[in-house]
Amino acid sequence: MTEYDYWKIFPRMPRKVTIGDITVRDGFQHLEKFISTEAKITYLEELIFAGCRNIEVTNLGNPKSMPQFRDAEALLAHLRSNDFVSRAAKRGIHMEDVVLTAITIREPAVDRAIELKKRGVGPDRVLMMVSTEEQHHFANSGTTLPNYWKEAERCIQKCSDAGIKMCGTVSTIWGSPIGGATDLADAVKFTQYWLSIGASDIEHADHDGSASAANVYRYFSMILDAIPATRLHIAHFHETKRVASASILAALQAGITHFEATLGGLGGQPANFLDDRPIKGTGDYYYDDPRYVGLVCLEDTLVQIDEMGIEHGYDVDRILWLGKQLEKTVGARLRSEAVINGRTLKEGHMHYARPGLAKLKEKMGEKPGQSFPV
Repeated sequence: MTEYDYWKIFPRMPRKVTIGDITVRDGFQHLEKFISTEAKITYLEELIFAGCRNIEVTNLGNPKSMPQFRDAEALLAHLRSNDFVSRAAKRGIHMEDVVLTAITIREPAVDRAIELKKRGVGPDRVLMMVSTEEQHHFANSGTTLPNYWKEAERCIQKCSDAGIKMCGTVSTIWGSPIGGATDLADAVKFTQYWLSIGASDIEHADHDGSASAANVYRYFSMILDAIPATRLHIAHFHETKRVASASILAALQAGITHFEATLGGLGGQPANFLDDRPIKGTGDYYYDDPRYVGLVCLEDTLVQIDEMGIEHGYDVDRILWLGKQLEKTVGARLRSEAVINGRTLKEGHMHYARPGLAKLKEKMGEKPGQSFPV
């Protein structure tokens, strides 16, 4: 360790992190075309084969509102099938080590998850969501905060009885796309309340890209001072101002060890149009231009963390390849720069080198590697 060592400056910064993938759920929910079940299965499999051990599979809410997830049960059943479990095992992957999550914003979806669990194809973990700004919470859930907390507590007990973990999301931490500015201290209180009613872990979400690096560092420092167990905290950043990588870095510096991302930076508010028809979704979009909606890119985040020397468990090159395939599936250029520019290679890119340097140095009486005149 030198005087300039990052871990000396930021002693809370981890040497190892967990990066969950939420492409097939959060990433696909904003797309205005249906992604085939076969394609979803391909990406779920490939992500697991590439090292993902925490993956959001689907949304168990009413498919009439979000028909992108009308194949929810088929996806879960595939990942529980003997065929896939056996294929994963041949690659050294034990599926009991992979956490399968389904989103269950309201109680009927939780009941559906429990029923699937009884049938042997249910998720290991579900997620419910509150926003510290109540207008945003109402837009997502259709009910008030006090009423939702009561529902969440009931659902956590049901899930506990069924052997399912419940993640509690706290949103609008750094601002709301509806109500504007929010107070970081409120999010700390919401986190504490989730844990008090039995949530297994907390997703701390910047759902509209409001976060700045300084406030991310401040907030997660507050959180880890109040609740030091890093295993309880997941950082979830959206990308609307091209600064989410700075938020990732600030969260690392504060000591956060668990992150979420999507391939290509896909994601955002559930679509209100699919294929050739309008659908309910969650109503009008919060954004004037859908190009400026999405999450932090898995590809770019992995390259950033990998080049910092932080352990993550992924095959980065396989993820970069997968990101290129997803652009074909979606039919558009996505947000990742790493899929285009690759990684910073220690050996360089010598195929770009101009010929003749060695001969010129020899002609001028210079030694190989000599940088200054003698």
